[in-house]
Amino acid sequence: MPIAKITGQGLCAIACSVALLWSCVIGERLMLHNAATERVKVMREMQQLQQQPRPVNVPIPRDLRRTMVTAS
Repeated sequence: MPIAKITGQGLCAIACSVALLWSCVIGERLMLHNAATERVKVMREMQQLQQQPRPVNVPIPRDLRRTMVTAS
């Protein structure tokens, strides 16, 4: 003699909950995989930037005269 019966609506609710849970688990794994891939890409770019020195423009000397700004 069963103590409780599960209705069709209850089974549907359980199935939806399980599907939602698995979609969250799979989505989290995908996000972690993408984050790890991006992290590796950024680290490689940082290493490349550190290895390639870039020339700096020579600063232009300022004129010793100061220009006066007046309002008319």
